[in-house]
Amino acid sequence: MTVLPEKIRFHLEETGCFVLMTHLHPDGDALGSLLALADVLEGMGKQVFRYLEEPVSDLYRFMPGSELVCTDLSDLADFVAAAHGDVAAVALDCGDDDRLGREKDRLLTIKPLMVIDHHRGHRKFGDFCWVDPDRSSTGEMIYEIVEELQVNLTSAAAFNLYVAIVTDTGSFRYENTTSRTMRIVAELLDLGVRPEEACGHLYDNYSLQRLRLMEQVLATLELHAGEQLATIRLTPAILDSCGASAGDAEGFINYPRSLRTVKVAVLFKENGDAGGSVSMRAKGECDVAQVAALFGGGGHRNAAGFRYEGNNHAKLRADLQAALQAFLSQDSEAE
Repeated sequence: MTVLPEKIRFHLEETGCFVLMTHLHPDGDALGSLLALADVLEGMGKQVFRYLEEPVSDLYRFMPGSELVCTDLSDLADFVAAAHGDVAAVALDCGDDDRLGREKDRLLTIKPLMVIDHHRGHRKFGDFCWVDPDRSSTGEMIYEIVEELQVNLTSAAAFNLYVAIVTDTGSFRYENTTSRTMRIVAELLDLGVRPEEACGHLYDNYSLQRLRLMEQVLATLELHAGEQLATIRLTPAILDSCGASAGDAEGFINYPRSLRTVKVAVLFKENGDAGGSVSMRAKGECDVAQVAALFGGGGHRNAAGFRYEGNNHAKLRADLQAALQAFLSQDSEAE
């Protein structure tokens, strides 16, 4: 059965040059999908510009092709100009256009813009969209593009897709893991992907700064709502004291989530006067995407978040805590 929208398929096959982009602070799924699709398109004879607003995090520099990512907007402009109109953009794993970053307006001028995403709370943007919340990851969707176009998948692309899928499924622990997901993973292993290599880079390759950061962030742990709600905080002061970057905190939210009594875990990332961001992770039937929507965000049922402006971090924490406590109270009554 055809899953790839015909207009997206047409442009992937017929366009000569592509600008690939994803959301701010890309995770394994975002970066893995971007790098794998870039590899696939170049294998089809296309020219590809891999754009990120910020350099690739140290956590993901092991991924093949990450060294080709470019953050220079003048280089991007030159690439688009040299295409003489034979160009298209693809936004990957991006739930809304604000997540494209500070240069959003400039990026949105590259037409046509195709969007490939799996977030349930997706806010439509772009010219042609393929959004499927039933997929475990955007990486799974990129694999389906490979199948649909009947092109070869290199070992590098297969490795990057494995990273995309394994990170967004929590190493296959989350409910978004399906039999289809596992069949795709089996195909990737048949192509030579070694799980111990990928997971060694992902989970056994941390810096001392990250470990010290983990110690301080976990020290901010608070429990609420009868220990059903757990919160942790990341502040500029904590980052400075550890000599770490915000990217070093990736995955920290899974530690409070792992507590036996906890149904919802929250990570507050505060950035002084520049506002901040909130990540939420839940278990079972807790739909934190509904709560994120109240604050202008979105995501999946068990994984959602939002960004906010201003420096009143304490009020934001109190407002979200109240909303989540009310949500958990309703959830308990429904059981």
